[in-house]
Amino acid sequence: MPEMKKVRVTQIASVLGRKPGQKETLVGLGLNKIRATRELEDTPSVRGMINKVAHLIKVEELS
Repeated sequence: MPEMKKVRVTQIASVLGRKPGQKETLVGLGLNKIRATRELEDTPSVRGMINKVAHLIKVEELS
């Protein structure tokens, strides 16, 4: 079975004053504080969540 690609997402901005769904999206990615980092599988659903809050996070491609 081939290994899934992974991405590392790091929260770089606060959710205070943002649109209502953006905090829930960050929680769905496993982020809750500035500088929190998670490694996630690179799936279409994760990519959609990343695109929704791209201005609040930093994304790094992992091999």
